[in-house]
Amino acid sequence: MTPRLAGPEEAPLLAALHHEAFPPGDAWDEDAFASLLGSPGCFALRAEGGFVLARAAGGEAEIITLAVQPAARRRGLGRRLVEDAAAFAAALGAEALFLEVEEGNAPALALYAALGFRRVGRRPGYYGAGRDAAVLRLPLKPVTAS
Repeated sequence: MTPRLAGPEEAPLLAALHHEAFPPGDAWDEDAFASLLGSPGCFALRAEGGFVLARAAGGEAEIITLAVQPAARRRGLGRRLVEDAAAFAAALGAEALFLEVEEGNAPALALYAALGFRRVGRRPGYYGAGRDAAVLRLPLKPVTAS
């Protein structure tokens, strides 16, 4: 279950996982993943059953999307992916990790709260009409050279 870096060549696989994890209309296609993974500071960590896509720049990082297949849920994979993304972002110099999550997504909100994320904002209609996003922030521990 140890996540590993995924490159742009894995865009088809990430798109397929995203389609399994999200409702129709919310999933992203292969081109979106290839484009994101080709952009500066963007990285994906993948494990059997899911992945996290994030970006780090200017001392901050953001989780762009987290996808876990339904059959792999409630086994700690999402938690592991977020923890590893936070550590990777900190190693890139990020001091905080941000994300948006739909306010009605109780399981995701519970996961992020358990990991120490705190609500810092709200984006009305971020996911479409009547689907607001909570903006969450997690302070990151600086990585020191040993």
